[in-house]
Amino acid sequence: MKHPIDGVEAFIQIAELGSFNKAAEKLHVTQTGLTRRIQRLESHVGLKLLDRTTRTVALTSIGREFLPEAKRMVDEVDRSFDRLKTISRFSTGDIAIASVPSLMYGRLPRILRTYAAQHPHNRVEILDRTSILVIEAVRRRQAEFGLHVQPPNQPDLHNEILVRDPFVAYCRNDHPLAARPAIAWAELADFDLITLGGSSGNRLLMEAQLARSGIDVRTKFVVEYFSSAIGLASEGLGVAILVASIVENLRPDLAQIPLVDPVIDRPVSVIRRRGETLTPAAQALYNLIARDLGPLGPGP
Repeated sequence: MKHPIDGVEAFIQIAELGSFNKAAEKLHVTQTGLTRRIQRLESHVGLKLLDRTTRTVALTSIGREFLPEAKRMVDEVDRSFDRLKTISRFSTGDIAIASVPSLMYGRLPRILRTYAAQHPHNRVEILDRTSILVIEAVRRRQAEFGLHVQPPNQPDLHNEILVRDPFVAYCRNDHPLAARPAIAWAELADFDLITLGGSSGNRLLMEAQLARSGIDVRTKFVVEYFSSAIGLASEGLGVAILVASIVENLRPDLAQIPLVDPVIDRPVSVIRRRGETLTPAAQALYNLIARDLGPLGPGP
């Protein structure tokens, strides 16, 4: 039997807005058309869901009981259409992924080069996002999967840690720390530091780890982007605290020094929607990333 989903949508709008007129305007139908939808719905279920007078409209007791189920029904239909749109979008080989910008500065471009060579007709859309927005992009189906540095505790998402990316210091080759084989975090107290902003997942992770170790460091410059931190460090304005994954594009005038006591690293993870199969094009890229985003350091 055909289910009058348009009547269910009309019922929800009337219940939420308390008005046939407002519901008709929101659904872009006439009041007569809206009334017919409700009549078909009530005829379908064999029950009266609304009490309507010339001035008021109210839910019957059955209507109040049905409202939560009606909302779940419409939500499921919406999710089904979203899934169909995703299938349609990516059936041609097009892919959308989300990634934190720092990974685009490191190894990911080389992986994408390999993918492009293997699948020359596939188009890849990359959404540069913070870790939180990477999660939202995957959840909202704007991206098939995402790369981020803050593992989520989300039951609807599958999270796989690929590698751990250690924090390191970047400074000019003529800086007093440049020749050191390693630097303890506590030693940085005597130097001006360049760090990412407070909303950065890297910054939050670093501060939490240092607080547990009872270490306080002094930040001279706070920036939003890795490239800004490197630019300031190259002018000798301080020591940039970043992650090792950008070493592949390190400027020749900068030195990279490991940070120890404690060693702090960030987990680089790939997330996707739990229980859903990736399209073949997306799965191919996912497999490349899982294989090649391995131990950090200079690439071949």
